[in-house]
Amino acid sequence: MSTPARKEAADWLTHAELKIHDAGLHRSTPRQKVIDLLADQDCAITALEMDQRLSGVGRATVYRAIEQLEDLGLVQKVDLGKGAQGFEKIDPSGHHHHHLVCEHCGRVQSFEDERLEKAIHRIHRRGFTVESHEITLRGRCSDCARPEPMSVSRPAPTGSRINAGARL
Repeated sequence: MSTPARKEAADWLTHAELKIHDAGLHRSTPRQKVIDLLADQDCAITALEMDQRLSGVGRATVYRAIEQLEDLGLVQKVDLGKGAQGFEKIDPSGHHHHHLVCEHCGRVQSFEDERLEKAIHRIHRRGFTVESHEITLRGRCSDCARPEPMSVSRPAPTGSRINAGARL
């Protein structure tokens, strides 16, 4: 994790601890494990992935902790495609990213675009107050978008005009 990412994680951890304390929730080791795991993530993670990574924390406890953190405005749901939901921390500074989801392999990549953010903020001029937004673009990642190499042993279809050196 890079130095700015570490600072962001530390800021989120401090913010989370204060919100939990202010909500009157008691400090619990299982919930703290979920919080620590989320703090170390750069992007969304599913509850199942959390369950698999956290020893000594039951699946029900993971879901309960996520629900509490979501109710406190500390995490948000992210649609990861194919019915999967991930969760990621909400930075108290408002800094955030959006997602690219490969519909073929399920890979999720984060992206930021300053021009996109400016366009969203310009909507305010139309009399609409944007309170939050999430943008998920779906398609194929660079690995899945590559055409499959043609098999050398397979003859080209009859009547094919494909030139072996031509770009498609």
